[in-house]
Amino acid sequence: MMHQPKYCLFYDNHTMKAIPDVGENFDVEAFTDKVKDCGVDYLIFHARCNQGLAYYDTRIGTKHPSLKYDLFGKLSDTCSKKGIALAAYFNAGISSEEGLQHRDWTTLYFDGRSLREPRLTPHVRTMCYNSGYRDHLIAMVKEVVSNYAVAGLMIDCLISYPCICPVCVKEMKKNGIDWSDPDSVTCFSEDSAIRLAKDIAEEAKKINPGLLISNNYPPYEKLKGINNYYDVIGLPASDGYEFIPVMAHYVRTLGNMPVINMTGRFYDWGDFGGLLPEEAIKSELLYGLANGMRPSIGGHFHPRGDLETAVLDRIRKIYTDLQTREEWYDKATPVTDIAIVYPKTIHHLRNDVELRSAVRMLCELKQQFNVVTLSSDWSKYKVLIFPDSVLFTDETAQRVKTHIDAGKTVISTGFSGLNIRKNGFALEKEWGIKYEGENDFNPAYLTVGKKFNAGLPEMPLSLYSSGTDVRPLADTKVEANLIKPYQNISWDGDYAILYNPPQEVTDKPGLTVNGNVIHFSHRLFSGYYDKASVELRRLSSNVLNAFHREPVLKTENLPAFARVFVTAQPNRRMVHLLSYLPEMRGKTPIIEEGIELSHVKIMLRDENKIIKKVYLAPEKTELPANHLNGYAEVTIPKSQGYSLIVFEN
Repeated sequence: MMHQPKYCLFYDNHTMKAIPDVGENFDVEAFTDKVKDCGVDYLIFHARCNQGLAYYDTRIGTKHPSLKYDLFGKLSDTCSKKGIALAAYFNAGISSEEGLQHRDWTTLYFDGRSLREPRLTPHVRTMCYNSGYRDHLIAMVKEVVSNYAVAGLMIDCLISYPCICPVCVKEMKKNGIDWSDPDSVTCFSEDSAIRLAKDIAEEAKKINPGLLISNNYPPYEKLKGINNYYDVIGLPASDGYEFIPVMAHYVRTLGNMPVINMTGRFYDWGDFGGLLPEEAIKSELLYGLANGMRPSIGGHFHPRGDLETAVLDRIRKIYTDLQTREEWYDKATPVTDIAIVYPKTIHHLRNDVELRSAVRMLCELKQQFNVVTLSSDWSKYKVLIFPDSVLFTDETAQRVKTHIDAGKTVISTGFSGLNIRKNGFALEKEWGIKYEGENDFNPAYLTVGKKFNAGLPEMPLSLYSSGTDVRPLADTKVEANLIKPYQNISWDGDYAILYNPPQEVTDKPGLTVNGNVIHFSHRLFSGYYDKASVELRRLSSNVLNAFHREPVLKTENLPAFARVFVTAQPNRRMVHLLSYLPEMRGKTPIIEEGIELSHVKIMLRDENKIIKKVYLAPEKTELPANHLNGYAEVTIPKSQGYSLIVFEN
């Protein structure tokens, strides 16, 4: 039977060949006792690292030269006895050892290099997925699955490294792929990585059909039918605190599979001496649990096998606390009614500032939402939001029209809604505006009419972004107008024209409404990302509240930095209240403590008055609840960092 991971622990063990004493201090009993004491049920440990060295008795690969026994085998036997499911880690894309032994297995770059620059990187030798390395790696995986009691496989670094070795060029020519075009070669490499992932999974499952398999790096959508769960791996110190929110709201839409949220106990990859504060690690895991993700903590295994008691004690303390609320985390699913639609590749989703800003803004506004691509069902959402630059294909346009015809709301900003092939909106009639080109105001200002100006200062508002010129069609309402500056930012031959105050209101629309379709002329989310303009967020909130009057959740007395999410189990819903604020300390963002909140009002939609009891978990301290205007309303007297409020039917 396939294991369902709940509390996971991942160990990096990338060990340089020159280290002379691998495994000499490893007390497998003491180590697994500590792991078991943490409540860990799923341990991911290296069978083969990114140096291409194995930590088991292999007849196929290269065992680390200083390892005198079967370390992975010893760990496997002990984990089996203690009820810890063990997954074998293989690094697929990187191998210094095998690349040295078989230069024909490494990728060949356009300039003829087989070594990557800079040299001081684990990625100095990357492997060609179409070379003899392919069969070699599959054989090593089969060797481990056949000989050891493993519950899963994690195949890492299946990165689309471009390769123009003779094998790849021959294959590309055969399939009509332009081997001289870097983008085409990279796409071919991605397809090769996915084929390898598929073949590994098929071969491994012939031996053990119940294996839990995760492949890392290819697009999640393309791993459907191959992966049994998804890993989301990020470190706030290096990836920032915007990464996990985007991925959390997106990956869960790809099917009914576990999503594991892996953060690290360290500040950066390869950091053996870093131990993040308890609240820093816990805040990341709580964010994941509040969004249906299972927790995982990454650590570094000391090559000697030294028992890092301080690290395991911290993990034990964190997991012990989380496990007191497991009753309300187990199989809980997020409750959402808004979708941010972003039909781009995973590479854009990981880093796109427009998407990050849209996710941040909706989190600050306490809305319950998902991030969806074309692979997801949009029909369950009341509002679709297209941030800044989502160009429409025919498929996108048809799906959006179906949404509008059902009487639901669409909000688009900037260039979103324009058709890829024609110079205009894909659904011009539904948008109620005609595209007339890019707006040339720099800077652009906005004046907002009375319908949406609540809480806004009575002055021109900066947009901090580029945008479009649109002309309203009949019956379309213009709710805000652009204001032109005296001059655009420019160099006139004598002066740098930098001070550009607003001159006059134009007839150019800045915000239009046609039925349930709302369009902002400028890239609102990009502007918010650039300057964190509270006015732009307020305007967005005013518009959203006007068309989405009965959201899943409403709050009062909750600061912008706090986050609140809703999950559900049969006969109850849970509201997760998080109060953490990352702080930049020099180059590094960090959380050190939770922030106390008091007298926070939570209003959960309950039109049929089915909610009978509200309490704080795990203590089950009951909270008095009122039913008002279709909502069950409670006040949280005090919250320190995190509170879990349970609404039972």
